[in-house]
Amino acid sequence: MRALITGINGFVGGHLAEHLLAASDWQLWGAGREPALSLATLHGRVTPVSVDLMDTSKVRQMMDAIRPDVVFHLAAQAHPPTSFRDPAGTLTTNILMQLNLFEAIRDEQLDPTILVVGTGEEYGAVRPDEIPVDEDTPLRPVSPYAVSKVAQDMLAYQYHVAHHLKTIRVRPFNHTGPRQEERYVATEFAQQIARIEAGHQPPIVMVGNLEAQRDFTDVRDMARAYQLAVERGEPGAVYNIGSSRPVAISSILDILVGLSQVSIDVRHDPQRMRPADVPVIACDATRFRRQTSWEPQIPLEQTLRDILDDFRMRVAAAS
Repeated sequence: MRALITGINGFVGGHLAEHLLAASDWQLWGAGREPALSLATLHGRVTPVSVDLMDTSKVRQMMDAIRPDVVFHLAAQAHPPTSFRDPAGTLTTNILMQLNLFEAIRDEQLDPTILVVGTGEEYGAVRPDEIPVDEDTPLRPVSPYAVSKVAQDMLAYQYHVAHHLKTIRVRPFNHTGPRQEERYVATEFAQQIARIEAGHQPPIVMVGNLEAQRDFTDVRDMARAYQLAVERGEPGAVYNIGSSRPVAISSILDILVGLSQVSIDVRHDPQRMRPADVPVIACDATRFRRQTSWEPQIPLEQTLRDILDDFRMRVAAAS
């Protein structure tokens, strides 16, 4: 199976490539702006393609050269707080990159299965009586990032209906794990704790909103879900993916602090609060589980332990 992963050097792209290489007989190409693969485990096993997905002619050349059976479209500006600082850049980048892919597939008369990765944040301002969120819950995005993902979602549906592209849409809820950037909640906590343990900062963890509850899944379980989505999902359909178990951010912090080797204080930082936030969100993944038999396998405690160990290694290497 010939597969293209856009955003190969991103957090999920690397984990997805590792999973596909271990799971079955895949030939993989990885698209990114960088000329080389950032993850050493992929060297010699994934063919890197240096391309700016905003460049229509380059995208067309790439699709003609690879002619993939499957496209995993992961490339995006995926950080909600950044989208508040740069809404135009987030909207333009996320929508046009996908549009260029779709048009290149049409121009080259290709027929791949295309996984379009949205987000649980598309649902946005969910009411308490709508928890857990299923795919029929109204979309009420509260960040420019979420708006961009709603646009990607609808664009994928429109191209399926109008142009018969085999798009499968997924709305993954929060996923985390080793190698994620430190600007997300679990990894930000873990980085601070690792730095405290190494003596690089005072024994204080700065936090934002600890009361919010989110639906967390390990990125490695999410990578497995993406493979099942393209193998067993129905083109034109949309699927929620998540653990279906809301967890308070305070619980994430408590687990990580409990794994620490030193005593730590917690202080609130108003700068870490989002302009708009949703108190509780959890997904109903029944449709996806029935379609694919997927279930998350990695416990949250193991995910957080792996994240903290990863940051301990990063801090030690930087030292």
